[in-house]
Amino acid sequence: MTVTATSVDEPEQLEPQARPVSRVVRLMRRLAPAATAALSGVLLYVSFPPRTLWWLALPAFALFGWLLRGRTWKAGLGLGYLFGLGFLLPLLVWTGVEVGPGPWIALVVIEAVYVALVGAGIAVVSKLPGWPLWAAALWIAGEAARARAPFGGFPWGKIAFGQADGVFLPLAALGGTPVLGFAVVLCGFGLYEIVRLAVETRRTRAVRRGAAAVALLSFLLPVLGAFAARPLVSDKAENGTATVAVIQGNVPRAGLDFNSQRRAVLDYHARETERLAAQIKAGKVAQPDFVLWPENSSDIDPFRNPDAYAVIDKAARAIGAPISVGGVVEKNGKLYNEQILWDPRKGPGATYDKRQVQPFGEYLPMRSLIGAINDNWTSMVRQDFSRGTEPGVFTMAGTRVGLATCYEAAFDWAVRDTVTHGAQMISVPSNNATFDRSEMTYQQLAMSRIRAVEHSRTVTVPVTSGVSAVIMPDGRITQRTGMFVADSLVQKVPLRSSETPATRVGIAPEMVLVLIAAGGLGWAVTAAVRGRRAGDA
Repeated sequence: MTVTATSVDEPEQLEPQARPVSRVVRLMRRLAPAATAALSGVLLYVSFPPRTLWWLALPAFALFGWLLRGRTWKAGLGLGYLFGLGFLLPLLVWTGVEVGPGPWIALVVIEAVYVALVGAGIAVVSKLPGWPLWAAALWIAGEAARARAPFGGFPWGKIAFGQADGVFLPLAALGGTPVLGFAVVLCGFGLYEIVRLAVETRRTRAVRRGAAAVALLSFLLPVLGAFAARPLVSDKAENGTATVAVIQGNVPRAGLDFNSQRRAVLDYHARETERLAAQIKAGKVAQPDFVLWPENSSDIDPFRNPDAYAVIDKAARAIGAPISVGGVVEKNGKLYNEQILWDPRKGPGATYDKRQVQPFGEYLPMRSLIGAINDNWTSMVRQDFSRGTEPGVFTMAGTRVGLATCYEAAFDWAVRDTVTHGAQMISVPSNNATFDRSEMTYQQLAMSRIRAVEHSRTVTVPVTSGVSAVIMPDGRITQRTGMFVADSLVQKVPLRSSETPATRVGIAPEMVLVLIAAGGLGWAVTAAVRGRRAGDA
């Protein structure tokens, strides 16, 4: 009797101790997918500049595929959103450097919705044969949507922009950023499929040849395609060379208040140009054919302010070469972010007005609503910039120079149409002083490297505060400045006129991938509906 009583009492003594442990385990199991989604997003962020860990994008998407495969669309929506937060929160932290965390968090919260929708779509197509193809196309479709809406789109964080140092880079010349990004994502999903099938084969001792072939092709085709595209990348001159000078005048101080020192910024760039002119006269530096100043190098309108006109004109005469000057100009009561071609003898001539102006920076959408929420926005963006309508291509000392001002470098169309309008090289005048020493500068520099390969053109990046650079058509940086120093770069660069396949086909590869994504979704939804009907019958 005593033994029986003891054996009955034992479970009653152990049960209170076992229950808390099981609850913790269950909680950890529930939280594990969410934590993994966020951490895999962080892993994707780490693959981006200024780091050169481009290959981390592959395990990031392999983990993302593992999380989503076989799940419901609702689970995919949530996990996709967490992946987006893990990726975009650290990637875009620079947007809050001067204005606080509010705008940064608001931007990320909105942009992560696109990743959430992609996650839901990937979960749906993950049950299809060859799912890595449909899933990778869905990611590019999400990027295409994000690059267009709202407020003209925000392409920052396209997978292609993290691959400037990677083996996939030549694919930019084949089909632009959509093909480059698609290859990276497809390879990541293929990597997961290889691991999954290897584990399954080891457990079941059975090989599914069709699935194995899909997995291997998903991984190998992007890699082989990148090596096959290498002949498209060349830095050989086709139309001779030009000696170009890039001026970085620096700013009095970083941050939003650098604008209050507009005259100082102009003087700094004129002074650095005159210093370079003195070196040229001394025979220390080659005479440039033309000179490139950054965006906002003259925020004083030289057409309305004779003193600013005189400063620029003096610098142009000293260097003895035409200068592309970044100015803020008022025309017909409208404000424009403008590049001005300044001849040392004739003065100002052709102009280019920035076409893709930055929302909440260069213009304020929903001004009355935003002003009611936060007066700081309306005080920072007192007057909206107007958009230009024509591509920017200056003829400078016989060279056709395409212009894509700062933010425009993130948009495929804004760079491509300078080349289709005859640009033999590209310049990306920028002003990053607002963002201090953040990663933004290096992320943007990587974009210009991608553009160089995409269109097989030399790309120069003159920046007010750095990093300014000269980039060869194969994506190599041959010269660069430091940050927040006055400096100049002079280099003979190759001029090219041939068009890469990416330049010729333009938007077509992106649209094909969007159609593939739509086809995969349609197939998956149709199969699911038929399955339910068959079950009901």
